[in-house]
Amino acid sequence: MRFPSPLVPAHLIRRYKRFLADCTLEDGREVTAHCANPGSMMGLAEPGTKIWLEPNDDPKKKLKWGWRLVDHENGHFTGVDTSVPNRALKAALETRAVPYLAAYDRVRPEVKYGESSRIDFLLQGEGLQDAYVEVKSVTLSRQPGRAEFPDSVTARGTKHLAELEAMVAQGHRAVMLYLVQRTDAACFTPAADIDPTYAHALERARAAGVEILVHATSISPEGVALGPELPHCSKA
Repeated sequence: MRFPSPLVPAHLIRRYKRFLADCTLEDGREVTAHCANPGSMMGLAEPGTKIWLEPNDDPKKKLKWGWRLVDHENGHFTGVDTSVPNRALKAALETRAVPYLAAYDRVRPEVKYGESSRIDFLLQGEGLQDAYVEVKSVTLSRQPGRAEFPDSVTARGTKHLAELEAMVAQGHRAVMLYLVQRTDAACFTPAADIDPTYAHALERARAAGVEILVHATSISPEGVALGPELPHCSKA
């Protein structure tokens, strides 16, 4: 998935009200960008951080900038826009680039299911069980190489796991897919200290037959693409 407009480097002044970020462009101008991330963004929103913004000229949008990347200035990036994983994964699913799910030839996004929820993707194919795929964006890393989810308590995420369990009970496939939006991650682990309820729900879902997938991403100011599977971290 390529960014529609070339990204512009900037430095973060502050993130506030969750969805707003004041930034300084390289020419010294201060602008306010939309931050498409409802999470805590732990470790990613320190003042002075180098970031990349996407400009837009859409008259319907109040803010003319969107915050897309954190640049760790060591060759690694983190994608902070939580809408990007679904767009990148949709392209990968449609081209059958996700090996574990490559047998499916119909990809339906945002299908209603469960209790007033929408599954990110419903995959269908002749002679195959329907596969309900929920996607989560992973950006937290508190130890080198270890990606973690969630970065704050997520009752909504726990609900999604229960709904995936229900799909398995009904005879369908259910997949929890974590898309790690950090290029410096080598493995994945649930952040049980941040949200023990979610971590417990994940183990329960796995035991009930929910399939757990973790994929890396390739990230640059040009775009984001699906990367290889990542293993689960060994216990520290």
